[in-house]
Amino acid sequence: MITSSVADRSARGIAAAVSRLVTGGELPVGTRLPTVRDVARALSVSPTTVSEAWQSLARAGAIETRGRSGSFVAAPRSSLRYSRLAGASSLPRDLSTGVPDYDLLPSLTSSLARIGDARLTHSYLEAAVLPPLETVLRGRWPFPPEQLTVVDGAMDALDRVSAAVVRLGDRVLVEHPAFPPVLDLLDALGATVIGIPLDADGMRPDAFAAAVRRHDPVAVFLQPRAHNPTGVSMSGRRVDELGDVLVAYPGMMVVEDDHAGDIATAAPVSLGTRLPDRTVHIAGFSKSHGPDLRLAAIGGPARVIAAVTDRRLLGPGWSSRLLQAVLLDLLTSADVAAQVAAARDEYARRRATLVTALTERGATATAADGINLWLTVADQQAAMVELAGHGVAVAPGAPFDVIPSGPQHIRITAGLIRDEFVEYADLFASAARAGARGSGSPRRPHPRGWR
Repeated sequence: MITSSVADRSARGIAAAVSRLVTGGELPVGTRLPTVRDVARALSVSPTTVSEAWQSLARAGAIETRGRSGSFVAAPRSSLRYSRLAGASSLPRDLSTGVPDYDLLPSLTSSLARIGDARLTHSYLEAAVLPPLETVLRGRWPFPPEQLTVVDGAMDALDRVSAAVVRLGDRVLVEHPAFPPVLDLLDALGATVIGIPLDADGMRPDAFAAAVRRHDPVAVFLQPRAHNPTGVSMSGRRVDELGDVLVAYPGMMVVEDDHAGDIATAAPVSLGTRLPDRTVHIAGFSKSHGPDLRLAAIGGPARVIAAVTDRRLLGPGWSSRLLQAVLLDLLTSADVAAQVAAARDEYARRRATLVTALTERGATATAADGINLWLTVADQQAAMVELAGHGVAVAPGAPFDVIPSGPQHIRITAGLIRDEFVEYADLFASAARAGARGSGSPRRPHPRGWR
């Protein structure tokens, strides 16, 4: 079966053919693959070529080797979408993570030194938010929130808000594509998820209105800026268009995840400016000020925020007031504000440079804001296999898909690419074509110094 499916007898072509058979189910999980020598003999190529193809497939997680027992089609590592985002982190260049560039983050050490030994907590019954921090957060909020609290990061916020808003059997609208952990959370709650396609301004209002009328959802979950993975940010006009639809459905909640925060190029927007009594806005600080802070703020109607804070009393109670003091220091420091602004500009430069180079090579990619790039590919698995062969890990696009049909993609953390844009663009453009039927595109040489 394998040999008859191989049109391109290079290592890349062999790996792409096997990956298509795996993705299509023609090689089920657990299937024992022919030996390297048998495949090499059947294809009239060197064993080294087949061995390189097998190594690329193994690095991409498509197959696993078991010593003398042979090589087998690997089983999925987990049913969770989020776990499927984990790239081959052992590869030299891991662009699968979606994390910010550490060197563009402000120093937490300096902030801790400025705080000194100030006593921030006197009992377990302190307020959930440091009062000075709440004042600063309210001044930054895109609409006047009825109540505000701080939790342990944006994912913690989404988890707790989801539990407060969604019940078993509820219908929920999300963006298509959507952030995989949100889909996992909603699946765990037993919700039915409906995907709404995006355009350059956010959720398409026609599809949104049709879905609201048809499904009577309890909530919509969206990312107002720097959408992960596409980089799309909602325009002010789109806020009004979606708001016009929601006015007629007073029972429907809005949950906004503004995870990019201050590194987003787009201005802050929120449906809370139209519907403050029905909008829960989450402000994240991991991308802009540091993942190790593990802090995010939630603001919106008291009935939702109180449910979150009351439930936390049965667990952690409140987030570290020491970390809250660090965040307060960072948000009120002029030097830190300048550093974050410089990081925002640098991420924009990296995105624009890479997208321009890819466009020149005929590839289709979006990266309007944030740190990610959404690359259209002919075959996701083949693209990942080819990139793994060059020592580059990226995230598969399938876990982001709510609507399964349509083009395939991979997500690349463009914010981690500091230089070598031409070399990366050559590699990504080639990977975008990998697995295309009859593409016959020649294999590009490894960039100098790369594997």
